[in-house]
Formats: sequence, C-alpha cells, structure tokens
Amino acid sequence: MTDTKAPARARVGSLLRRAAQAEAATWRSLYVWARRRPLPLGSGDEPFGYLGVVRPILGIFIGLSVVEIPIFDVVVTHVVPWRPARWIVLGLGIWGLLWMIGLYASMTIHPHVVGDRGLRVRLSSGIDIFIPWTDVEALRKRYRSLPSSRSVQVEQEGDRRVVSLAVGSQTSIDVLLRRPLAVDLAKTGSLPVNELRLYADDPDGLLRSARGTPASSTASR
Repeated sequence: MTDTKAPARARVGSLLRRAAQAEAATWRSLYVWARRRPLPLGSGDEPFGYLGVVRPILGIFIGLSVVEIPIFDVVVTHVVPWRPARWIVLGLGIWGLLWMIGLYASMTIHPHVVGDRGLRVRLSSGIDIFIPWTDVEALRKRYRSLPSSRSVQVEQEGDRRVVSLAVGSQTSIDVLLRRPLAVDLAKTGSLPVNELRLYADDPDGLLRSARGTPASSTASR
C-alpha cells in the first residue's frame, strides 16, 4: 500500500529543517556581530550594504520591544495568578528582542561584495550567490518597488526568469546575465535565472566599483 502521507511528512520535515537552520544562523550572526570583528574580505573586495532602507523599521521594533518587556512583566505579575506565566512571557519577550537584533546583525555582516572575479550577492544569512564577471552582460541602476513584501520573488517574463532579492519591497540594481545561471534558492531549489535584481544602499558606488572588471559593463536608466 502506498503511503500517501509520506510527501506531506517530507515537506513538513524540510520546513522544520529550514526553520532550524535559519534560527541557528540568526544566533550565529548575533554572536559574530557582538564580537565586532572586521568583515572577512579578500584582497580587492569591496562590501556594499543593503540595510539602510529597513534600519528605521528594525530600530522602531527593537525599541518597542525594549519598552514592552518590562510593561508586560508588570501586567502578567499582577494579573495572572499562575507564577510560571511571568517567566514564560519574560523569556518570550527577551527571545523576540534578541531575534530582531540578530536579524539586524545578520544583514550587517553579510553585505554584497564586489571583487576581482565577480559579484557576491547576499541577503542576510540565507542567500549567498556568486556571479562571475564572465557571466555578467550588464549592471544597471534601477529602483523598483515590488508589490509583495517577500524577500525572494521569482517572475517569468516571457521566456526569461527574473529573481528579485528585495529589501523593504525594493530593488535598486539589475544584473543582466549573458546566459542562464543556476541559482539555488531555499524554497524553489536550483533555478536557471536570466536576470537578478538586488537592493544596495549605494547602487552608484557598486556600479563604479564594478567598472574595469573583466567582461562587465555598467549602465543606468
């Protein structure tokens, strides 16, 4: 007899594994960021951040969490007769605060990197894509506002597949590829991609840094 529940169990198992990996990566990022070590860059590498557009939002949420933790502690202590409830709520509040700081840390210590051999595109600790300059047809500065808040969005434009790595529902640079490049994404697996769109706080600086690299070109529109 065929086990019809096996695919569902496999999907749930995969989701749990990805969630556990993402959680562990967040805590590792928080640890690395707290140590204030320099970014591990190679000779000629130049980092470009992408946190600016969401920094105010993260700052507001972190600030609200700092204020909410003692308020909820006082409320639960005086309203809920079950004593362990105070420690549960307090623990969840502290976990949520540290998780948001960990997200901030992860986006800080995993910037995009322009190097001699190619462009390393990153998004927190979950996305890390290396594109050799020999595969790049052009880099173009173009701000786009995306309708969805998802950080990874895949679109089919005719026979071309476009992947957008959005920050704050925005991208600012289009990477046009000479040929389809296999890109490994957590939810969809490996996909051949014709164009990659990403967000950088300083797209002009990234384009200037890319000038003169083998087989790369820059343009704006």
